[in-house]
Amino acid sequence: MRLPALALALLVPVLATPAFTAPAPAPTAASAKAAAELSLTDAIVLGVVEGVTEFLPISSTGHLIIATHFLKLDSEQPLLGPNGETLWHKRPSAKHPAGVPLTLKLAADTYTVVIQAGAIAAVAILYWPQLISMLWGLLGRDPAGRRLLLHLMIAFVPAAGIGFLAHDWIDAHLFSITAVIVAQVAGAFLMFYAEYWRRRRLAAGVSASPVELTSAKAAVIGALQCVAMWPGTSRSMMTIVGGYFVGLDPRRSAEFSFLLGFITLTAASVYKGFRSGGAMIQVFGWTNVIIGAVVAAVTAAICVRFLVHWLTRHGLAAFGWYRLVVAAALATVFVF
Repeated sequence: MRLPALALALLVPVLATPAFTAPAPAPTAASAKAAAELSLTDAIVLGVVEGVTEFLPISSTGHLIIATHFLKLDSEQPLLGPNGETLWHKRPSAKHPAGVPLTLKLAADTYTVVIQAGAIAAVAILYWPQLISMLWGLLGRDPAGRRLLLHLMIAFVPAAGIGFLAHDWIDAHLFSITAVIVAQVAGAFLMFYAEYWRRRRLAAGVSASPVELTSAKAAVIGALQCVAMWPGTSRSMMTIVGGYFVGLDPRRSAEFSFLLGFITLTAASVYKGFRSGGAMIQVFGWTNVIIGAVVAAVTAAICVRFLVHWLTRHGLAAFGWYRLVVAAALATVFVF
């Protein structure tokens, strides 16, 4: 019973934010119509895309932007009530003179962040010994767990700070197909170089012995994670590549990336829930949010195991080629 209880405990902070637990506005004809636009199939598709891409170095955000586009969940047309009145996410005020109308895109963008709770639960289940070790370390009873927690927090802080300050600008300017194409191509070549660099060091015998993770090395990984705020880059890719560059082997790079993702995704999901969770629930309701998170949890757990095995045997290059194929396909459909 320990693992299910741990997973449930980790879902509570995400799903029990004030934005979620506050009474939702009374259902309207418009909100019912909008809720119907996120079908069971849509919820499952988005859950699979989130679970498969969250920890693979191919960008979950980029793939979810593409998925919501093809599922026609990116409309910015304001939703209207039964009498034709605008439904507000934020009513006109001194801070928002024009107000922020409730749109399908706003709800879908929040949905794709909040169902990361499934990916969070997958890491919690697979890596619960490390999480327990960090908890004991926090209580002063496990030095190794305390060091791991310290390194994760050092790596987390840069992205948390920049994400908090630049969140609105990123949402307004970088969530586009073009931004995803550019990031997919740039990320592919970065992975090719990182894999070449790692193999050259292996051939020279530089990485023959395990490398100890230090606070300075954790800071390097954290700085690289900031680049992943550009949609299509991939948080997983940047942290795994960062692990390569500070001397970690593929397995340790991936596992540090998963644990760092556990902290980063939890913070992002809670933050997004506070800001827009009520609007998401008003449009989509609870059922599809839970379905998406559960599907994401199952698929993420499978992909975490796959990635560790694959990186140990084959490295990053295959994911680089995949990114180039995705970029070419997107350019063909949306640019040419």
